[in-house]
Amino acid sequence: MPKPFYITTPIYYVNDRPHIGHAYCTIVADVIARAHRLMGEEVFFLTGLDEHGQKVQQAAQAKGVTPQEFCDQMAPHWEQLWPKLLISNNDLIRTTQPRHKQVVQTILQKLYDAGEIYTSEYEGWYSTRAEQFLTEKEMGPDGKFPAEYGEVTRLKEKNYFFKMSKYQDWLINYIRDNPGFVYPDYRRNEILGFLQKPLGDLCISRPASRLAWGIPLPFDAGYVTYVWFDALVNYVSAAGYGSAEFEQRWPADIHLIGKEILLFHAGYWPIMLKAAGIPLPKQIAAHGWWTRNGQKMSKSVGNVVDPVAIVEAWGADALRYYLLRELPVGSDGDWADTNFERRYNGELANDLGNLVNRSLSMINRYCKGVVPQPAVPDPLDDELRALAAATAKRFPERVAKLELNALLNDIWDFIRRCNQYVDQCAPWALAKDPSKAARLGTVLYSLAESCRVISILLTPFIPVTAEKIRRQLAIADAPAVLIEAELWGMLVPNRPLGEVAPLFPKKQ
Repeated sequence: MPKPFYITTPIYYVNDRPHIGHAYCTIVADVIARAHRLMGEEVFFLTGLDEHGQKVQQAAQAKGVTPQEFCDQMAPHWEQLWPKLLISNNDLIRTTQPRHKQVVQTILQKLYDAGEIYTSEYEGWYSTRAEQFLTEKEMGPDGKFPAEYGEVTRLKEKNYFFKMSKYQDWLINYIRDNPGFVYPDYRRNEILGFLQKPLGDLCISRPASRLAWGIPLPFDAGYVTYVWFDALVNYVSAAGYGSAEFEQRWPADIHLIGKEILLFHAGYWPIMLKAAGIPLPKQIAAHGWWTRNGQKMSKSVGNVVDPVAIVEAWGADALRYYLLRELPVGSDGDWADTNFERRYNGELANDLGNLVNRSLSMINRYCKGVVPQPAVPDPLDDELRALAAATAKRFPERVAKLELNALLNDIWDFIRRCNQYVDQCAPWALAKDPSKAARLGTVLYSLAESCRVISILLTPFIPVTAEKIRRQLAIADAPAVLIEAELWGMLVPNRPLGEVAPLFPKKQ
């Protein structure tokens, strides 16, 4: 039985409300997952919630509830969002679940028994917001810690440390020897640059007297696990670590993350796995950040993009399309309402929506709503057929390289060529000449068949729209399969169409 394609998002802090960055990461992962399903692969797609740590404890105290009650109140904000964004995850893990706690403690005990964990007294700076200890190397040129760390205080306490430093040279060599391990290349160079400095050992505990909300260390109940050590383990706990299922599912093919947590995933996580004797994931892929009209999004400024509001106003497919079309995975993006509306009206409504609507409407008008039989070929038909096959054949390579933006460009090149084909062949003129009925049938068949191919290629990106196209072609009962996009002529002639309706009504 072949290994399933295993893709993960980060687990999101439960005390945050979902914003466009969370939506973007999860949608990108969903597109990749759906693309692999389209290619005939079994897929395991994981997302989840990070529910431990000091920030959660403080937020719960402020609301007068227990940390678990707070998490249970916040989790639905996330669990209810994913269906609205058409996310097709197979699992959603919460770090408060017993299955996760058990694996965290199992791995900690394994490392402790192997001599990879020791105790030491630590004195230094601590950021509550980042939930991590800081050193002078995190300070700016002015000798102060950046604002992203929030309030930084001086602490002195005994803790447990993981011998991370002894693996630094191994990790450097691994990343150098496996150039595809960190994506894109400039993020790989970034982590290699960071590793030129001494890595140091990782403090993996917090005294329960200071922070009670966490997974207790199995070898010392007076301490809880550092939230990042806890969080990273979710990728193996959800995969069933310790079971036969894990052997089948692991390693993960892609950990998709935001660039701000690259160090944890490309630095800490590989070393944790190496020390525990667990194979490494195949790839860490870091995406960029979104700004709005050139400014960092901020609640205080009031320029945060609410994904739910966009879906309610424009539909989930429109949001998914814009986020993937606007920038390559890895790059930073700038949200502009004018650009969103331009892509909706120009590309979704005009290019795609108009192509499908006028193609199928002409079959209704000139062929009584029945898919015509192709009869008279033409070089223009051959060109269209060749472009359809080339676009479909390029699909797997684009997906493997995470070139989702470029794949959409390929598909839109084909859509625009189809619209040119309509203008060149002018079916409305052919319909006026009874002697050209056979040619008319071939043109309209070619357009309907192109719509079928497009419905397959767009399935990962805008799944609701892809299904609408298939319903209008009366083929929705058959699942979309990528190989069928390469095979021209699979649309059966002499079958009636479904109900034809606009895909993207224009909005002003």
